[in-house]
Amino acid sequence: MTTSPPSCSPHLRRRRLLQGAAAGLALTVPAVQAQRVPEAGRPLQLVGPWELTGLAPANSGFMFARLQIAETLMNARDDGTPLPGLAQRWHSSADGLVWRFELRPQARFHDGSAVTAAAVVRCLETARTPPSLLSVAPVRAIETDGAHTVVIRLTTPFGGLPALLAHSSTIVLAPASYGADGSVRQIVGSGPYRIHVLSAPQLVEAVAFEGYDGPQPVVRHTRYLTVSRSETRTLMVEAGQADLAYSLDPASLQRLRRRGQVRIETAMLPRTVIVKLNAGLPALQDVRVRRALSLCIDRDGIAKALLRDPTLAATQMFPPLMKGWHDPGLPPLRHDPAEAARLLAEAGWQRGPEGLVNAAGQPLQLVLRGFPDRPELPLFAAALQEQWRQAGITVKVSIGNSGDIPLGHRDGTLHMGLGARNFGTVPDPVGTLLQDYGPQGGDWGAMGWSDERVVAALQALARGGLTPERAADLRAQVAQALHQALPVIPVTWYRQHVATSARVAGVSVDPLERSYRLTDMTWTA
Repeated sequence: MTTSPPSCSPHLRRRRLLQGAAAGLALTVPAVQAQRVPEAGRPLQLVGPWELTGLAPANSGFMFARLQIAETLMNARDDGTPLPGLAQRWHSSADGLVWRFELRPQARFHDGSAVTAAAVVRCLETARTPPSLLSVAPVRAIETDGAHTVVIRLTTPFGGLPALLAHSSTIVLAPASYGADGSVRQIVGSGPYRIHVLSAPQLVEAVAFEGYDGPQPVVRHTRYLTVSRSETRTLMVEAGQADLAYSLDPASLQRLRRRGQVRIETAMLPRTVIVKLNAGLPALQDVRVRRALSLCIDRDGIAKALLRDPTLAATQMFPPLMKGWHDPGLPPLRHDPAEAARLLAEAGWQRGPEGLVNAAGQPLQLVLRGFPDRPELPLFAAALQEQWRQAGITVKVSIGNSGDIPLGHRDGTLHMGLGARNFGTVPDPVGTLLQDYGPQGGDWGAMGWSDERVVAALQALARGGLTPERAADLRAQVAQALHQALPVIPVTWYRQHVATSARVAGVSVDPLERSYRLTDMTWTA
């Protein structure tokens, strides 16, 4: 969609944005997958910034899980407590090495075939491929025991296994989903909704699955559309072209609240906006430089000016709602340019005409990669660039897509990456933290930095069987080590908002971002 020239009136600009949104709703790109829709009428329309980057669960499983098209073996309460999913019961052996998961016997895939243990095993074997989260579990074998029991054998105890099996990369798909080469060619899940139209990367349309073995949803027809601009998503929900609009920028939220035409549902998330650092770079190997970068950041100013919520300034990595991980005793991260300058000088960086240089005359120049999927991130990047410039640090901002940061991690080209890390994608954060801060680091965690104590603490937490006091001590060790070494710099915590039209009720925000909770929704008229 083209933007209006500056001379356009606000009214004309708004009309053009709505016309562009309407064009998006009339999307006619060839469908990857289509099935007969059993009823006419307008669907529940959701809009958000997230695209389908492929059909593989590791890439886009989150979308099929959120839309309740595909299921995982396990579910979770808002606090991360395990709940049944496709597995109605589960238990582990006394030594913690063998886990058994009993499937719902009446569960069916959308093609009418039974959900069998063999189908589950195939999906879980695929999900073990790094960097998928299940790869951090010490799995020796995944087997069937009859038609409806999955057995997972471990090399060492791993109490966090149920949490990993709730992650979207482990969604269970029917055998018919796969091509002869083993790649996913279509999405045939077992959830309360089935695919009606799928046009990657923008559109997923689903209808209620009549063969679902649980309660039938009241909302029978749903449609998710990727709309990249936050302003457009806001206009769509205001104009009645969308019923649910996710990931809105603070200015749009303020306007929606002021006008009062739509409801705003909100929830604090276990998510932190972070700057991932390549601590393997000569300039960033020195912890004093990493601490100086952190001290340059005016978190209060960013939270107030860009998020309109000063309570979101991150004083440490883990937000207060992560009660087992947030440590009130840690000295809060602060804004102190004078201390930053002292540390940089101590590390050998002196002011030159063009900024900081080392003893060899080489400038301190870095590249910050970011992406626009979350509308605040490009604004954060500009603010950080200016705050570091004031300290003499030259930072070039490169806004691409979210895949650029993991790619830069893997090929070694990343200097710094700006993203929003959700510690609740696995209900127990240990799985995510093992992926981020293991010996080799992780796509959204450490790069060129590791700490044996952190790895040992996370592995002990993952094994389980600890007293509450010992578990709390290990979590505090991890939080303190990350706080001191700063391989990743926290900037702000995160609050999710969804704007909701008046024609739908029962909307709530999942703090773990696992589901849009469509089956909880009803029509108001």
